[in-house]
Amino acid sequence: MRGSSHLAIGLITGVAVAGLVPGVPFSPFGIALAGFSSLAPDLDHPDSRLSKRLGFAQNYVRWAFAAGALCIAAYSYFILSPGREQRMSYTAALAFGLIGLGMQGGSARKLALLFTGASTAVVGLYFGFLWLSLLGAFVALAPFTAHRSWTHTLWAAAFWTYTGYLANQALGWHGVAQFAGAGYASHLIADSLTKQGVRWFYPFLDTSLKVPLIATGSTSGNLLEVGICIGYAVLVLAFVVNRMHF
Repeated sequence: MRGSSHLAIGLITGVAVAGLVPGVPFSPFGIALAGFSSLAPDLDHPDSRLSKRLGFAQNYVRWAFAAGALCIAAYSYFILSPGREQRMSYTAALAFGLIGLGMQGGSARKLALLFTGASTAVVGLYFGFLWLSLLGAFVALAPFTAHRSWTHTLWAAAFWTYTGYLANQALGWHGVAQFAGAGYASHLIADSLTKQGVRWFYPFLDTSLKVPLIATGSTSGNLLEVGICIGYAVLVLAFVVNRMHF
């Protein structure tokens, strides 16, 4: 399913959580969190909407390697004395430069996400926020997994929900776990409607569970996605309005 459809379903799910789950406040931030969570499983895909947003520095990764190579070369030339250590530094500079030149778009994206996630994890450890460290670890590792494998499982949904629970405990704002978990689960359920399906219990069960209604990327599939989003929105709105009257 397309990223735009996942985002729409995630936001609608956020409205459902805010309007129907007892004790959860109606919050634009919570709805946005559900939308964000609905995109998280596709961090394992190179062209996903969230990968492109979080890997914002991917276009500059190769330049960073080139700059690193120049810095090492300059240090070797101006600081080190001729000899074995200087030759090793020149070799390291050459290696950095060649890696930067040879790095393709996908590799740059993965590295950018690795840096983004690792930095987030370090910040979480520094301030004592375990939830932030777990979030960073997810962002750092997800791009290195095969598409619709580890991030598209029941265990990943549980991990994401637990991260939300820890954030709930740390921030004192009730509903984080519900918004996060429901948004993440909405992605897996939506992908289960495609012909590829989802391996919910991978790696213990390597079978895709699916109701193969949607051929992702096809005209009929795109129209069906729009129809599902509209129908889901109408259904949620009807339930929320009904609950408000009672």
